[in-house]
Amino acid sequence: MKYRRLGNSGLKVSEIALGSWLTYGKSVEDQTAEDCIHKAYELGINFFDTANAYESGEAEKVLGQALQGYERSSYVVATKVFFPMGAGPNDRGLSRKHIIEQCDASLKRLNMDYIDLYQCHRFDEEVPVEETLLALDDLVKQGKILYAGVSEWTAAQIEKASGLSKEWRLHPLVSNQPIYNMIERYIEDEVIPVSERNGLGQIVFSPLAQGVLTGKYKPNQDIPSNSRAANDATNMIINSYFDERVLSTVEKLNTLAENNDMKLSQLALAWTLRKPNVSSAIIGASRPSQIEENVKAVDITLTDNLVKEIESILEAINDFHPVR
Repeated sequence: MKYRRLGNSGLKVSEIALGSWLTYGKSVEDQTAEDCIHKAYELGINFFDTANAYESGEAEKVLGQALQGYERSSYVVATKVFFPMGAGPNDRGLSRKHIIEQCDASLKRLNMDYIDLYQCHRFDEEVPVEETLLALDDLVKQGKILYAGVSEWTAAQIEKASGLSKEWRLHPLVSNQPIYNMIERYIEDEVIPVSERNGLGQIVFSPLAQGVLTGKYKPNQDIPSNSRAANDATNMIINSYFDERVLSTVEKLNTLAENNDMKLSQLALAWTLRKPNVSSAIIGASRPSQIEENVKAVDITLTDNLVKEIESILEAINDFHPVR
């Protein structure tokens, strides 16, 4: 495994992280989830991402339980706050009340004394960003979190928050967690440049486009019955990629990967990690073998010629925008 600094912070995280969205506490049995977490740790992954909203806290419980046997200083846990955790008007968002209460609740579910990285799961239009930043800063001062980050914030939102943190000498935001893969590349235009200027690293999710960039889905063919796309509990995002142009492009990428003695998943992860501002790529896994295959991507260095070939293939879907 290889490690990178999380933005401009001194924290080092594995280039491949293990996530728990749509899997742990939901579609994957707890024992299998723990097996995946143990395999990830064994392979050098030290970065584990979850969120309070994933199955109403169940994913945090599974992760916390699986990590109990390891030295706390040997791994990095990231969780999030924003989405509803109850029916009340204050059970959501980025108000000081919700942030403080949900941090305590996440610590309890994880069974940990502190959270390494606490992330604002989305931007809250109803709460002054100043209130959010001050609440996060207080949590750092209290030792409940070590670093703060955001997820799917726009370049303008990152710029404003970072500017206020500098002006008020608050602990800075160190990361942004956006979707990023060969199909969805919006962060390249503005988010990455702004993040680089302000010291934030990207922790990208869905680097394999929910499994589309593994080559398992073929144009003009039925969806495999045992795949994520066939599972109503996990297919909310993946179906948006089922465009014939996308699947045809993926087929060409798969051939390119095979011609270069690698799996398409490994090619896609190596392509994502080619960006220095990407601190880590989050994979999901329902089997330990998937993790074993994916971690090999960190040892792949894409040549300039191979990157050019990839870009040439991707030109066919440059104007494709998944429906969300």
